[in-house]
Amino acid sequence: MTTTPLPEHPDWLWRNPEPRSSYDVVIVGAGGHGLATAYYLAKHHGITNVAVLEKGWLAGGNMARNTTIIRSNYLWDASAAIYERALKLWEQLPEELDYDFLFSQRGVLNLAHTLQDVREGVRRVNANRLNGVDAEWLEPDEVAKVCPILNVSADTRYPVLGGTYQPRAGIAKHDHVAWALARRADDMGVDLIQGCEVTGFLKDGDRVVGVETNRGRIRAGRVGLAAAGHSSVLAERAGFRLPVQSHPLQALVSELHEPVHPTVVMSNHVHVYVSQAHKGELVMGAGVDAYNGYGQRGSFHVIEQQMAAAVELFPVFARAHVLRTWGGIVDVTPDASPVIGTTPIENLYVNCGWGTGGFKATPAAGLTFAHTIATGEPHPLNAPFALDRFTTGALVDEHGAAAVAH
Repeated sequence: MTTTPLPEHPDWLWRNPEPRSSYDVVIVGAGGHGLATAYYLAKHHGITNVAVLEKGWLAGGNMARNTTIIRSNYLWDASAAIYERALKLWEQLPEELDYDFLFSQRGVLNLAHTLQDVREGVRRVNANRLNGVDAEWLEPDEVAKVCPILNVSADTRYPVLGGTYQPRAGIAKHDHVAWALARRADDMGVDLIQGCEVTGFLKDGDRVVGVETNRGRIRAGRVGLAAAGHSSVLAERAGFRLPVQSHPLQALVSELHEPVHPTVVMSNHVHVYVSQAHKGELVMGAGVDAYNGYGQRGSFHVIEQQMAAAVELFPVFARAHVLRTWGGIVDVTPDASPVIGTTPIENLYVNCGWGTGGFKATPAAGLTFAHTIATGEPHPLNAPFALDRFTTGALVDEHGAAAVAH
């Protein structure tokens, strides 16, 4: 049996170097957060002797397996601050990176179907406004104006009683974002090394001094973990535990349609979120699978339920056909907020626990993680998300505000 060799890597995208024996910083994970961290290490801190290691292909994990929603209307001050900084960075990144990754601020609409939904939505809008986040409460007739194809009839199972709306929120083309960050990091001298799996850590006592990989040992002054769903696996190899559970999260797209869906609609109660991609596919997602796992796939019953929910909200989609489905691995902490900072192991830093909110946080996660790695100290935006909050009790509980997985 003969195999067809893979085509040569197109160097006009970014270099495909062999790993060197040592670097100032090694980032584990070449998804959005790993690439953004490398970019900001070079741009803001002048640290360019950096390797980003990816066991598969660049951005082949959750970065390519999400539904591209970007918003900042989180409830608590710490969450709103870091996600709003991310949104402001999103607004300037296309020009800064000189790459049109189709950032579209079409708004995000979170529907309310019960009185509790209404109370929680109004509370969140008021909290957002206090934090300088654009947010509005819409009555059902206003919801219909924002999204005319949505079923706001009072005769449905769960009538729409209103909704929160963030006009500056939207979507972006996820793989283009990764390519934009990769090209700029590569331009500044960062080595992006694909097919390089971290299998262990080199340690000097309680201090990390490098990593073991399937392509040999690589020494490093500092190591940053940005591996999303596999963060807990890597932490265990390093000798400590993370309060993280990994779950499959799946989504699907339809075949192409003419532009009919003007915004992003999310419903926690009916449990689906729907947008329309630039090419015309309907993009749909729902909640995580209940079981823990590392498979990039999910259960059929979740797809069945989210499609039923989508048709309930959008009868116009009843005859749309599913084109493909996919799954990512989301890392969830007990308070549904991320961990960004130091670990019990000296020179080892971690950025994980974003759950379903990792894509939207990409630029701010990279900015703050780069600051922590470069200085050894937290950035003001990621200081509340330290690992020790699970022993001090200073949790940032976003279970309610995160609403449906997205």
